Amino acid sequence: MVNTANEQGQQQQDQEQLRPGIKAPKKETLLTPRFYTTDFDAVAKMDISPNEDELRAILEEFRADYNKKHFIRDESFNQSWENLDEGTRRRFVEFLERSCTAEFSGFLLYKELGRRLKNSNPLLAECFTLMSRDEARHSGFLNKAMSDFNLALDLGFLTKSRKYTFFKPKFVFYATYLSEKIGYWRYITIYRHLEEHPEHEFYPLFRFFKNWCQDENRHGDFFDAVMQSQPYTVNGLVARLWCRFFLLAVFATMYLNDIQRSGFYEALGLDAREYDQYVIKKTNETAARVFPTILDVDNPNFFNRLEICGKNNENLNAIDNTNAPRAIKFVRKLPYYISNGWQFLNLYLQKAIDAKAQRGVVR
Repeated sequence: MVNTANEQGQQQQDQEQLRPGIKAPKKETLLTPRFYTTDFDAVAKMDISPNEDELRAILEEFRADYNKKHFIRDESFNQSWENLDEGTRRRFVEFLERSCTAEFSGFLLYKELGRRLKNSNPLLAECFTLMSRDEARHSGFLNKAMSDFNLALDLGFLTKSRKYTFFKPKFVFYATYLSEKIGYWRYITIYRHLEEHPEHEFYPLFRFFKNWCQDENRHGDFFDAVMQSQPYTVNGLVARLWCRFFLLAVFATMYLNDIQRSGFYEALGLDAREYDQYVIKKTNETAARVFPTILDVDNPNFFNRLEICGKNNENLNAIDNTNAPRAIKFVRKLPYYISNGWQFLNLYLQKAIDAKAQRGVVR
């Protein structure tokens, strides 16, 4: 776990970014959405025959394009949003930016995979191309929402300026599977909450989440099927260790991000911690369908240790707000860095749940 941008600097940066015009991308940290690249030749050589029937069925779902006419702005967007208080406005714009960046990074990765695999593996190529279509719609819809606040992300500049993280194909499968599935649970949970409490809906974007999240779900099912076709990704000790690592990394990143931005969830009438705990538990249950092992998130130590990391990050932010020399700041931060590392290690080594053994058990 690492420190994020300090609160004072964040507020100043947000104020600058709320000026009309093109919005500059936020500074990258370990908690910001990543842009990925991979070994395209290795993906092209994959033998998907062990699960080809399921992949072809999923391809037909993508071709059906159930959300072709979903991402169309209606008259509910034709109004002024000046009634939003500055805090809600700032937090919502940050949510739009982070979500748009994450969706756009998926678009770039899927588009390139579709292009590179066109001749060598046309089935996978078409799946990736159609998923890139969905991601482009999502990011475009979010960016259009930002324009309601006189802002927009320069996605072309973002493509060229953002650093790309190289992941081996199996790591891409783990990370994107979890990203899509956790996205489903995030969107559907917000939608269901606002369906019951419409008084907290301050912008019409949230009404689109019911159908939107089904794109996320189908994308996750695709990566589930890909991993099932590559037994080494879900069988054996090494696979178990990597699955445990990615589950922890994705859950911890979301939790630490959201507790820093609890004001956004409060504006929706949600408690950020309760929301995250629910989403994490549901995503963990979903991952049990393909991952050989999942985390014991019901163990009280799981969220207790994440809370310690959150408090450590608050202290790291406070140190950043001081005028001390860089070397002095590093010395003061070191205990919190060590504590975060210790919490993460303990969470990783905490006894996991054998998901394979539980499959087929009636509950």
